[in-house]
Amino acid sequence: MLAFITGASSGIGEAIARKFVEQNHQVILLARRKEKLLTLQKELGKQCLAILPCDINNTKEISAMLKVHGKDIDILINNAGLALGISNAQESSLKDWETMIETNILGLVKLTHLILPFMIEKNLGHIINIGSIAGTYPYPGSNIYGATKAFVKQFSLNLRADLIGKNIRVSNIEPGLTGGSEFSLVRFYGDKERAENLYKNSQPLMAQDIAESVYWCASLPKHININRIEIMPTTQAPAGLKVYENNN
Repeated sequence: MLAFITGASSGIGEAIARKFVEQNHQVILLARRKEKLLTLQKELGKQCLAILPCDINNTKEISAMLKVHGKDIDILINNAGLALGISNAQESSLKDWETMIETNILGLVKLTHLILPFMIEKNLGHIINIGSIAGTYPYPGSNIYGATKAFVKQFSLNLRADLIGKNIRVSNIEPGLTGGSEFSLVRFYGDKERAENLYKNSQPLMAQDIAESVYWCASLPKHININRIEIMPTTQAPAGLKVYENNN
C-alpha cells in the first residue's frame, strides 16, 4: 500500500508514517516543516517515496506531486489539523477561527477533492480522516475547533454515501485526550507549562495508539468499511450534563 499522510512531521502523523513503514508499506509525507520532514524521510528510508514541505492548502505543490504519484496512492490520511486557543467565543481571535477553518476544513476538503479522481479511476481507495471527540461532545472553549471536527465527521459519512459502488472506503478516527504530540503546545501558543498541565495526573492516549487504530482500519479486508471510531483513554469519559445555578 502507498499512504499519503498530511501533518506528518510530528505527533500522530509521524506515528502513522512509522507504523505503515514498519509494516513494509510506502508513504508520501506532507507537512510545513521541511527540516523535520527531511529527518523523518532519512529515518524511514526508501519506503518514503516523497515529501512535500508545504501548507495543506498549497494545491499547486500537491497537484505537481499527484502528476507523478497520484495513480499509485491507495490511502489518503487527512491528519493535518490544529486547535488555537481555548477562550470563550466572545473572547476568541477571529484570525484563530479562520486558521482552524482553513486547515481543518478547507485543507482537508481540497486534498480529498484532488485525490478522489485517481481513486475513482482505479475503483479502489481508502480515505481516513483524523477527527476528534470534540466533534461530538461540546466543551467550553472548543467553539470553532469542535465545529470543524463535527464537519469532518459529517463530511466523512456523506462522502461514503456518495462513493457507494466505487469500492472506496471512508473512515473517521475520533481521538480523545492524546499526548505525545504538539497539539496542546500549539493550542496554548507555545506555553509548555500549560500544555503539560493538561495531561497532569492522567494517562492520555498516545500518538502511537491512534496510529494503531488507523493502520487497523486500513489493513482490514477491502469489503469492510469502518465508518468511525471514537477513542478515549480510560481516564476520560463523556461529560455529564451540567445545570448552571442562576441566583439572579
